[in-house]
Amino acid sequence: MRRLCLYFQVHQPFRLRRYRFFDIGNDHYYYDDYLNESVMKKVAERSYLPANRIIFDLLEKYDDFKVAFSISGIALEQFELYAPEVLDSFRELAAHPRVELLEETYAHSLASLANRDEFIRQVKEHRTAMKKYFGVTPRVFRNTELIYSDEIGATVAEMGYEGMLTEGAKHVLGWKSPNYLYCNAINPRLKVLLKNFTLSDDIAFRFSDRNWAEWPLTAEKFAGWLRDIPPREEVVGLFMDYETFGEHQWEDTGIFEFLKAFPGQVLENTDFIFSTPLEAMEALQPVSDISVPHPISWADEERDLTAWLGNELQDEAFEKLYNLYDDIRKVRDKAIHKDWDILQASDHFYYMCTKFFSDGAVHTYFNPYDSPYDAFINFMNVLSDFEIRVRRAVPAKEKSPELARLTKLLKEKEKEVVKYQEELSKYKNRKTQVRRKTASSKKTSSGAGQKKVTGTTRPAAKKTTGTRKKSSSSGN
Repeated sequence: MRRLCLYFQVHQPFRLRRYRFFDIGNDHYYYDDYLNESVMKKVAERSYLPANRIIFDLLEKYDDFKVAFSISGIALEQFELYAPEVLDSFRELAAHPRVELLEETYAHSLASLANRDEFIRQVKEHRTAMKKYFGVTPRVFRNTELIYSDEIGATVAEMGYEGMLTEGAKHVLGWKSPNYLYCNAINPRLKVLLKNFTLSDDIAFRFSDRNWAEWPLTAEKFAGWLRDIPPREEVVGLFMDYETFGEHQWEDTGIFEFLKAFPGQVLENTDFIFSTPLEAMEALQPVSDISVPHPISWADEERDLTAWLGNELQDEAFEKLYNLYDDIRKVRDKAIHKDWDILQASDHFYYMCTKFFSDGAVHTYFNPYDSPYDAFINFMNVLSDFEIRVRRAVPAKEKSPELARLTKLLKEKEKEVVKYQEELSKYKNRKTQVRRKTASSKKTSSGAGQKKVTGTTRPAAKKTTGTRKKSSSSGN
């Protein structure tokens, strides 16, 4: 019997509010709570809740139906904040013996491309979350957006995972088929399960496309395509965003009806059985290693990293963010660490993508910005404020000698400024008092002169003399 692995990714980012230049240094709250809540509730109603009900019913109806999920840590946080009923429904699914939960980075980040230690930390953080929310410890790993390379896979193997999911990219496989189990080129103990991107994207992207030659797609037609796969090919990976059901493909496209009918068609009309990724890895032997010297992903036609790191905007934001890593390690402020996680989400870089041609429609979906440049400016404003907080929070003894020297110098200058401000204030007060005394003295003197003029004496005698002197002088 051949195996069909059905895997869904569940993720929602914390979207940033409009953060202006003049907010830098003054306002340290970065998130658009209204937008995050409204998006989560909308997706919960349209996608997560109805899809979870269907999946649970299918598990009850078919003893051989199995499925796998990975849920990012920041998505779990938003379930708790905005849609606790969604978290409850995932808990119900996770408790089922034929549902497997996979590991990933907590923040759905690109840390595997930036810093090995940060990548490992986030994976451990996600492992803690899986234990907290679902009481499970995953044994199979899937990286953010299925990003994979030989080195990333070797790191995952070192962390003790038995297998990893990634894209069956054409430029990597060449003549090979994605419908086999492979292993990591550096550490063969790590098994690698590939996505069949043609069949997966038929559901995820082309399902509602009326210009597609295969529209409309039915479960019966899809089962026929599975039957046509050469008999020697052992495993098919159908990997997609969970939002495919009800959000990317709306209910009126028939996507939920397709999902309901799909398992029955596969089990009754093909020689495939459903399998979780771990089961497939335990049952099958790798046919060979897979060499991936440069990272791949499941995004766009290129299956590379250009969706997140394909232009100067993205590169600059990415570099500035991860340049903070050394200082972040020294900070103990929990609020800063929470913001650090959220700012690493790959979505922030995805919004800056300038690929407006073949994949433009995909990049505008769920994008809160009018343009990639707006996304860049907003993110960099937030990052500038965040950097200020991080630098201030680093303990003095942990700072580099040069930074410590500059910090000390800055504090001394600040003390001098305060001292001079106090002296200036005292000077201004004294000057004000002198002016008041002078004004009071002049008023008293003027009052006395007026009294003499109206008296019986002749106070103007001296003034007359003075006037005469002036006249005499001018005469000369």
